[in-house]
Amino acid sequence: MPHEGSLLQASVIFLLAAVITVPLAKRLQLGAVLGYLLAGVIIGPQVLKLVDDPESVAHFSEMGVVLLLFIIGLELSPRRLWLMRKAVFGVGLAQVIVTGVAIGALAIIFFGQSIAAAVILGLGLALSSTALGLQSLAESRQLNSPHGRLAFAVLLFQDIAAIPLIALVPLLATQGANTGGESLLMAGLKVLGSIAVVVIGGRYLLRPVFRIVAKTGLPEVSTATALLIVVGTAWLMDTAGVSMALGAFLAGLLLADSEYRHELESQIEPFKGLLLGLFFISVGMGANLSLLLEIPALIIGLTLLLIAIKLPLLMMIGRMAGGLDAISALRLGTVLAAGGEFAFVVFKLAQGNGLFDTRTYDILLMTITLSMAVTPLLQLAITQWLKSQPQPVKPIPESFKAIESEGPRVVIAGMGRVGQIVARILHAQNIPYVALDTSVDTIEMTRTFEHVPVFYGDPTRPEILSAAKVGNAQYFIVALDDVEKAVSTAEVVQRLYPHVKVIARARNRQHLHQLLDVGATPVRETLYSSLEMTRRTLEGLGLTASQADFRIRQFITHDEQVLAAQHMVREDRAKVMQTAQEARVELARLFEEDAIDSPASTISS
Repeated sequence: MPHEGSLLQASVIFLLAAVITVPLAKRLQLGAVLGYLLAGVIIGPQVLKLVDDPESVAHFSEMGVVLLLFIIGLELSPRRLWLMRKAVFGVGLAQVIVTGVAIGALAIIFFGQSIAAAVILGLGLALSSTALGLQSLAESRQLNSPHGRLAFAVLLFQDIAAIPLIALVPLLATQGANTGGESLLMAGLKVLGSIAVVVIGGRYLLRPVFRIVAKTGLPEVSTATALLIVVGTAWLMDTAGVSMALGAFLAGLLLADSEYRHELESQIEPFKGLLLGLFFISVGMGANLSLLLEIPALIIGLTLLLIAIKLPLLMMIGRMAGGLDAISALRLGTVLAAGGEFAFVVFKLAQGNGLFDTRTYDILLMTITLSMAVTPLLQLAITQWLKSQPQPVKPIPESFKAIESEGPRVVIAGMGRVGQIVARILHAQNIPYVALDTSVDTIEMTRTFEHVPVFYGDPTRPEILSAAKVGNAQYFIVALDDVEKAVSTAEVVQRLYPHVKVIARARNRQHLHQLLDVGATPVRETLYSSLEMTRRTLEGLGLTASQADFRIRQFITHDEQVLAAQHMVREDRAKVMQTAQEARVELARLFEEDAIDSPASTISS
């Protein structure tokens, strides 16, 4: 590193590289992990040579992985694992074993690796990127989809599996060195002993220590204690010849059900994020880019081979063990097909223990990095391809389409959050009603849990409205999410059944004006919850309940007048804005007059 000893300069280099490359990578939908890797490549000895010695930061940056595993341990309470046991320990275990055996067998047969090296190769490459996978699912809003939930479960098991895999590396290296059985036994006893110390100490010492620290009321002491627990257990395991990450994971697991869990997580999270980013930067700095120029066919071929092995195996396991359909299984495969960050840790440890030579490690590093770079592009390609394909239509049971109605007093269109609340109150009042929806999943759920008389039908179609006997109803509730569909429904009902009162959910002021145009009575969906929060805030700031209620009524009356005025000029944007500005001034004047007339209604400071 230029200007040796300048820690401040090194910090500026790392932070500047991260600040520039990570937002750029996220904007390109490549993920933060790839941004950190790219930052490491740019400042490393391969490109700008701002940092000549990647090993100078490698040991310190490994604390990022240690803190990550501590956070994972905190989040894995035994109760949560039990609820997810089938997906985590069933599907997750199957994925790691099947993929690990397939890759390990190829490593022995075609690449001449030893059995010990093949075990680490197979299991290490079976792991996927937790950071990359969860981030891509979150960005595409697919975390709650079937493949998203299963991907989370598989990644959860992989995070757990990484712990014994990291601990397995020195044991396999010891065995591979033909060391006597006594040495292997001693190594195992040291591991078990250190684990026992962590478990016993964690159960009987950690909570009393945190209780004492919490009584001091000093946040810096609490943060220091949290770091001491993590670093101390990591050091203990490292002294025993096992990975530091195992100690951190055990410490987190022991505190998962502690009352201090959330406090610990909030204190460790900033350090974890920074140090984990530093870890990926150090990995990028260590990437041997010359290999990509020297043997591009091998690197690209191994990358494609890794994806070609993992993707179909993940699809098969997702369909057979996870119960996914073909499209969801394909999405699962694309999310998890790349290598993962824990493979960097495992393979670096394997190289240090002599299981791999430096060239093999460099090739593996480039293969995993390239696979992670390819994954977002693969996901984008799959998404575009699926959009071009005709979407399969979920069959609609005949019982859903056969509308049974003896003359409801109310008809509800849309059984989302709003429609369900209306239906529950009507049911409690024994008021006969019928609900319509076009989502088979929503109908199944509401029929199962709420026993609602909801049927499949498009409320804009006259024959559906006739089958629902809307003509016999007194009220028609439009509770649809889709703004255009809500306006169309209100318009059709008003035209066909003018005697029926239409009350429609309005998403915003523009939607409200559209509903007024077709003769419906709009109700703004967030107005009353906003007013209630405001009323409680005013009371908390010094107004009496009656004074706060009066202010709220003043606002409602004033706002209704403003809406009426804006409805008359809604096509003229300039006049709408002028009306809004005048309304704000008028409302402030009304409140000031009220404060003069009743001095007690002012808010105390």
